[in-house]
Amino acid sequence: MSYADIVSVTLVVGLEVHVELATRTKVFASAPNPANPSFHDAEPNTLIDEVVIGLPGALPVLSREAVEMSMMVGMALGCRVAPVTKWDRKSYFYPDLPKGYQISQYDLPVCFDGAVRLPGLDEKGNPDSSREGATIGIIRAHLEEDAGKLLHESPGGRPIDFSIADYNRAGAPLLEIVTQPDFTSAAQVVFFAKALRNICRFLGVSEGVMQKGHMRFEPNINTHLTLADGRVIKTPIVEIKNLNSFRAVEAAIEYELAEQPRRWVEDRRVMGKGMKVTRGWDDHRGVSYVQREKEDAHDYRYFPDPDLPPLSIDDAWRERVRLRVPELPLARAERYAKDYGLGAKEAAALVEERDDCFFYERAAGALASLGTVPSVAGKLAANLVLQSGAKRANERGVMVSKLGIEAASVAAIARLREEGQIGNQAVETLFDELCGMKSTGHEGQSVARHVDQTSDDTASDALAALERVKKLAQERGLLIVRDDAAMERWCDEAIAAQPAAAADVRAGKQAAIGRLIGAVMAASGGKADAKTARECLARKLK
Repeated sequence: MSYADIVSVTLVVGLEVHVELATRTKVFASAPNPANPSFHDAEPNTLIDEVVIGLPGALPVLSREAVEMSMMVGMALGCRVAPVTKWDRKSYFYPDLPKGYQISQYDLPVCFDGAVRLPGLDEKGNPDSSREGATIGIIRAHLEEDAGKLLHESPGGRPIDFSIADYNRAGAPLLEIVTQPDFTSAAQVVFFAKALRNICRFLGVSEGVMQKGHMRFEPNINTHLTLADGRVIKTPIVEIKNLNSFRAVEAAIEYELAEQPRRWVEDRRVMGKGMKVTRGWDDHRGVSYVQREKEDAHDYRYFPDPDLPPLSIDDAWRERVRLRVPELPLARAERYAKDYGLGAKEAAALVEERDDCFFYERAAGALASLGTVPSVAGKLAANLVLQSGAKRANERGVMVSKLGIEAASVAAIARLREEGQIGNQAVETLFDELCGMKSTGHEGQSVARHVDQTSDDTASDALAALERVKKLAQERGLLIVRDDAAMERWCDEAIAAQPAAAADVRAGKQAAIGRLIGAVMAASGGKADAKTARECLARKLK
């Protein structure tokens, strides 16, 4: 049997995600947690204590903050929160695991049995409302401690013939989220991974900095091969370990999708007990490589940790935590599409970054407080954030919310444009100038809390910003001149200067009016209203 006998290949992927929670202390110790922003730059082996390195007689004490963060993530993923949960010892030896075992959860995880609904995606992985979405089941989200880190180069980058152990990360709270094998494309996995990162950032439980290892992804990949004789072959599951970029996740899955049918043709191995393989990913060569045959659960010799009693989570505690969960990114995107008439791609772009999303909502809220219909305010604010804001953010390598312009000023620009007091070019000029200004203290601030920040800009803030921006526009000569006699003169001059365009418009070629409007704007020094100019020209050329 050869590769030609394979009629079709179906991809099947489940995902394991490790999220380092940004608690101040470690999950079972009082030592500082490197995933917390306060300790990012700590020197190696300085965030440790007797519990972390497993000294005799040292006893673990569970972090309440880590449990509550885990509950919030579980709730955001539609999970049930266990009424009783417990911790188990998972035994294996790694040089960066000081105790020789990891405190994890086996049969009673803190969260379980959830589901996330993904939108339909186009060929590029962007949301597409015309396509069918997918439901991804969440098997469990369990809380455990992280291992340390082994360095195979010296801090200066020089090769060494030994490994250096840094135990700062050992004992950090790690939430492991395990999905059902419900993904059927690499694009779905990447979309889910990005959405999960954003959920964690919205909740304030993790900064989600991939380069610092705050999130690591481990796809479990296999394929179903339909053969010419009608049989369906399931290839062995391959787990790709410790991917820390979305690009690597996508590339690794696509690689395995291509390679697994070829491997089956060569070795005829099929899915079954003891057949799962752990592979690493070489990002430079774009290939996976075998690390080890995957252990089964019994190989870890799980047993309840004798030093940690089971934890009861009652309804009152669960409800207190639930009240801390804000409206989540996917729900916000659906609301933007419904209430503001935004496209799925626009709405998704607005919720990609937590701080930018809150910035947008403050701008839309401030614009509505100035008298713009809320549905229109949402659309106008989105246009400015996604066009004027995103352009400058890309140029400067920052988020829109860090450009320096305040949300109320964005609302003021949108209001002046809506009222026809400034033109499109003035919008860009004002946006540029205001990116370098600070007035009320909102500009450039990071929303570092996990609560909704949409009401920061009150009506008085918005009115003050409107007056300030209007004054700036006036000082720069950007306000549109409302002078009927002048408009008549500018239109006559434009028609005289562009006789061919005028003749085209009279002949019914309406696209030619753009050249005439450009001539009017040139004659007025940019102070004419383009809409009024169009109406005046149309009347004269009728």
